[in-house]
Order: sequence, then C-alpha cells, then structure tokens
Amino acid sequence: MSPSPPEPVSRFYSAEDGLKLHLREWPSRGAGATVVCLPGLARTAADFDALATRLAGPRRVVAIDYRGRGLSEWDKDWKNYNLMVENADLLAVMAAAEIAEAIFVGTSRGGLHAMLLAASRPTALRAVVLNDVGPVLEARGLARLRGYVGKLPAPSSWRDATDIARHVMGAQFTGLNDTGFEAYARLTFEEKNGRFATRYDPNIMRTLEAIDFNAPLPTLWPQFGGLRDIPVLTLRGENSDLLSAETVAEMARRHPGMETHVVEGQGHAPLLLDAPTIERVATFVEAVDAA
Repeated sequence: MSPSPPEPVSRFYSAEDGLKLHLREWPSRGAGATVVCLPGLARTAADFDALATRLAGPRRVVAIDYRGRGLSEWDKDWKNYNLMVENADLLAVMAAAEIAEAIFVGTSRGGLHAMLLAASRPTALRAVVLNDVGPVLEARGLARLRGYVGKLPAPSSWRDATDIARHVMGAQFTGLNDTGFEAYARLTFEEKNGRFATRYDPNIMRTLEAIDFNAPLPTLWPQFGGLRDIPVLTLRGENSDLLSAETVAEMARRHPGMETHVVEGQGHAPLLLDAPTIERVATFVEAVDAA
C-alpha cells in the first residue's frame, strides 16, 4: 500500500509592497520536480486540492493565492489586481519559498502568468500545463466573466450557493451533477459566522470593466513561443468560450510537441476535480519527472 499524501500547510510571505500572500504547500517525500499551481482570475489555491493530493508525495506541490484572493491580503488599490503586479508577487513568493524551477499548472489567468514567466524567467519553467487558456482569449468568454465576477449575490445557505453556481455556470458545465455544482459553490464561496461571501475581493471585477471590447484584444503569441522548448499540456473544456478549438490547433502547430486533452462536459475553466483529467495531468507530470 502506497503511503498517504502529506497534509497541506499554509505559509505566508510578503510581496514587495508588504502585502501578505498565502501559499498552500504539500511537502515532498521524494525527488520529483516541484509543481506550482496558479489559479484563475477569481479563483484560489483551494481549487487544486484534489490534483495536489494526487501529485504530492514524490514531489512538492504548492498552490498560490494571488493578492485579493483566498487567504492572501486584499489590496486597497484595485488597480494592483493586474498581471504585472501579480507576476512580481509570484516571483517574490517563489524566491522566498526557494523554488528555482518547477512544473507549472496554470488555470486561465494562471496560464497567462506561466506564459509571462516564459518571457521574464524562462529558467523557472520545467514544463507547463495550461488549463483552458492560450495566447488568444475570446471576447465572448471575457464578456461572460465580466457579467458575473464580483456581482454574485450572497447566498443564504450552501444549498442556495449551489443553486447560484448552477444558474451561473450551468450552460458551461453541462456534465456536472448536483455534487459537482456543490463542489463548485464551495470553491467559490466561504461561510464565516453564518454569513456567506466570495473567496475573492469583489473589486477584481473592476479590472474586467476596464477592457475595451471595441478595440482588438492583445494576444500572447510571443510569450507562448517561449514555451517551445519545454513540455506543454493544454487542457480545453469541451464547452469553453474563452479558449477556442482553433486557437488550440494553432498552438499545436507552433509547438508540435504540445499535448492536448479535452475535458468533456465542462467549460471555462475545467475544475480539475474529475478523475480522467487529474490522471491526465498526473501522467504528464510523471513523464516530465522521468525525462
């Protein structure tokens, strides 16, 4: 019988401006590569618990809360909820946690951070898993995110929270059952002293409101090109409206060694809770270790 995975611990570090940042860590019992998990725009380190439990043991696994999310401190200036500040935070946490190189698993915004690292700190990337994100973000998906991030009603109970999750995400996550939507709700909301709230600063919505959909959206093809010499696995939700199948095909053309996996019945962004996707990521990570 294989040993049970180590229990996660919370660690806190300071950003360059003194803001407190949270890292959730599963310590290593082996020599495998460290895995760094980066969540989506309004998501938290808790999203990776199931995947980390599968990967931990032979390797160290960490999941990071960006400023304003999870257990990290909220920023008084919402304008600091941007990719450049967050990427600097990421580098500060990695330095403090003594992470020089890792396999990165980036969900949505987390994948953007991985591509930015390919440009600014390429030696930090041993391999990358892009969870429903690529160099081109579809305007339709961004507009949908802008319609609900920071605008969700406060639930009155966990049943109410589950109903909200189903109402907001049902069209994207056609493959989820009641248990799946409850899990989605518990990763989105938290309960403190009988009151419910999202696990993120609602002011994050203001970064989405600043997007001008009348102008061409920027792409990250040069940054994606920085991944060409390392292993990449791209996950795409079958119903995703943020990462198109056409973009994935172009990514594969530019990175012929890139592996892909479609998460059936899910949209943006796959929850990394279903066994087939967890095993697909685990197989990829284990192959990188073996190489």
